[in-house]
Amino acid sequence: QVQFVESGGGLVQPGGSLRLSCAASGLIFRIYTMGWYRQAPGKERELVATITDKSNTNYTDSVKGRFTISRDNAKNAVYLQMNSLKPEDTAVYYCNARYYSTWLYDHWGQGTQVTVSS
Repeated sequence: QVQFVESGGGLVQPGGSLRLSCAASGLIFRIYTMGWYRQAPGKERELVATITDKSNTNYTDSVKGRFTISRDNAKNAVYLQMNSLKPEDTAVYYCNARYYSTWLYDHWGQGTQVTVSS
């Protein structure tokens, strides 16, 4: 059974930083594309950043230059370093693992709240 342990969320002032962590188990972590998504109240879930098995990264435009996604295959973990946080970054952040072979393997964490407010 795939499980995630997400941590690092919390309350931070505008301009501050947070680092989200997601530790995965129950899957062959190194072959998965890992991602962070977020969902703000009243809005749809949106992609924040992804990192492939070859560590190629992709970011949504609104976080480019501020957020950095990384992975540690030895620890089965993915991270999201968030700098220069803005109130509009407030959302529940979800860890995702995705692998497509014959079928799509798509797994989600439980989410961690990030609130950016003064």
